[in-house]
Amino acid sequence: MTNSITIFDTTLRDGTQGEGISLTAEDKVKIALKLDSLGVHYIEGGNPGSNGKDIEFFRRIRQMNLTSKLTAFGSTRRKNSVCEQDINLKHLTESGAQAATLVGKTWDFHVHTALQTTLEENLAMIQESLAYVRSRGMEALFDAEHFFDGYKANPDYALATLAKAKEAGAEWIVLCDTNGGTLPTEIHEIVSRVVSAIDAPIGIHTHNDCELAVANTLAAVAAGARQVQGTINGYGERCGNANLCSILPNLQLKMGYRAVRDDQLKMLTSVARYVSELANAHLPVNQPYVGNAAFAHKGGIHVSAILKDSKTYEHIPPELVGNKQRVLVSELAGQSNILSKAQEIGLDVNAEQLKSREVIDRIKELEHQGYQFEGADASLELLLRDAYGDTQQVFTVESFKMIVEKTAAGMLSEAIVKINVGGQQVYTVAEGNGPVNALDNALRKALVQFYPDINHIHLTDYKVRVLGGKDATAAKVRVLMESTDFKDTWNTVGVSSNVIEASWEALVDSIRYALLGMVKKNDVESETPRESLGLVNF
Repeated sequence: MTNSITIFDTTLRDGTQGEGISLTAEDKVKIALKLDSLGVHYIEGGNPGSNGKDIEFFRRIRQMNLTSKLTAFGSTRRKNSVCEQDINLKHLTESGAQAATLVGKTWDFHVHTALQTTLEENLAMIQESLAYVRSRGMEALFDAEHFFDGYKANPDYALATLAKAKEAGAEWIVLCDTNGGTLPTEIHEIVSRVVSAIDAPIGIHTHNDCELAVANTLAAVAAGARQVQGTINGYGERCGNANLCSILPNLQLKMGYRAVRDDQLKMLTSVARYVSELANAHLPVNQPYVGNAAFAHKGGIHVSAILKDSKTYEHIPPELVGNKQRVLVSELAGQSNILSKAQEIGLDVNAEQLKSREVIDRIKELEHQGYQFEGADASLELLLRDAYGDTQQVFTVESFKMIVEKTAAGMLSEAIVKINVGGQQVYTVAEGNGPVNALDNALRKALVQFYPDINHIHLTDYKVRVLGGKDATAAKVRVLMESTDFKDTWNTVGVSSNVIEASWEALVDSIRYALLGMVKKNDVESETPRESLGLVNF
């Protein structure tokens, strides 16, 4: 039996049926190109007979030179009709796709209740529809809907539907756990029986209603299935589909099967994050393999061990799936965390220095006050550089003032900022769409004459969390800011019982971090002494 596994991606069809997932035709084209580069064998683009968006997608994507097989989705013909008069089959065969997936009923309960037809007519619908697709020069795949429920209720009839699909020339017969309620032991047993009874290539399509879609898929492969269907990040109806971002590395790195090239597997993390961005869906930080925390280490004992050998707390090298190891620094941090983080940013830190213990104590004190450095990498780096004397103070804040006025035209926010840059006092005033935006505009206005590149920095996310809600409007708040220069992204944090002060703290850290990179770049490119630029160490 071959160890090669065929990957069938249905993100663009089944994945879009997930709540909150909506993709434009342009989004679908972009994702299809990413999936093609990942090396999946089939890309199911949608149902060309169901909506204009899918019709546009198929029109545009067939102009691309995909390596993957473009696949259209549809149903078997309507009961008591002929394929030639079925409008959905007509659209499917005219889509330009190389392959067609037809879904058909295999559970006698569904035949009687949903289709309201006879078992014999359902068999004819399966056989004639697949034969029709084949006669139009398309590869045919049969999605055996509700197969596992159908098999448990009436195994003879469920197997008869598969036999009709094979008779019609289906290249793949895909067993679907449509309700997602089957257990891995059942999947393995039933797939094993099907592989013995049906002489045709078998695939598996599972849903995650019991959080078992990945486990069920792997059980099916172990029983002889050789095509795996799923979606990127597990998107799909109800609780989602089988997650290819877990299935691919499990198959390839754990079970010894081959699905994509090693260099393509290294693209997995970037593809997962790209699809989540286009789908406007949050990628869970703890998602296996591709999540931001999948290889993150927080406990001091863990960090101490991975510094000696990463295998102590990592089941695979994260680079195999395009991810990376991260060391988190928090109130749970030990000296190893600090040393690892300091070394990561290029600080020369001696493990025997008492400074590391002082930094740990400072971080614990700040986190007790409400700071959180796990999600504020830039603020943490500034704290470490300050502690080890590696930061240049490119500007100091002397004062700022906020004026918020309600006028007939609406709310008006005005910020007055006074800073010192290299001994030169700068005083600026700026308006904004709210207090934080006004402060941001005023600070940039003060600094742009010294650092023109500051215009390339933009705030991309702003979160406020109330700490200790029992204090009501007097409660402390934590502000997290995400900024970018369109090359890099960084996060900063501020905490105060005054939301403006917390925002200002995170904003100043963001600008300081950006300017730190500009100053270091200037130092490398220029021989001008640091002192002549007015830059001094903290």
